[in-house]
Amino acid sequence: MARVKLDMEGVAFVFRPELEVRITDIDCGRHVGNDARLGLLHEARLRFLADFGFAEEDLGGVGMLMGAAVQFKAVAFRGDKLTVALGLADVERRTFDLMCRVTRAGDGATVALAKTGMGAFDCAKNRPADLPGAFWEKTGAKPA
Repeated sequence: MARVKLDMEGVAFVFRPELEVRITDIDCGRHVGNDARLGLLHEARLRFLADFGFAEEDLGGVGMLMGAAVQFKAVAFRGDKLTVALGLADVERRTFDLMCRVTRAGDGATVALAKTGMGAFDCAKNRPADLPGAFWEKTGAKPA
């Protein structure tokens, strides 16, 4: 598998929650495990959506599907405070990318870069959906 490389150039990071690494995030190598990194990104994404009045299961009337790619840059340890900068990219009629840059507050080191591809989904009809007007209004996003 080719190494994941993510480009954050031009991303306007509009939301920056701070998360603390918990003991349950630590693996046998005594640092944040791969699965826990995704969990931390999930928490940051939920906070981002909530800041706009949304949730993954209700983005203005539709649900969301997602896929993620993570580029690991450095280790993080229990007690580290991580800042997750989030911004939208590649916004289209039904999809957008949520770009994330995770930095360690203590020294500013980049811990991870991530791209979460989000797709609007009508759960009742079991099919893809257009992003609703509320998404465009609240985020100020413009389709590509």
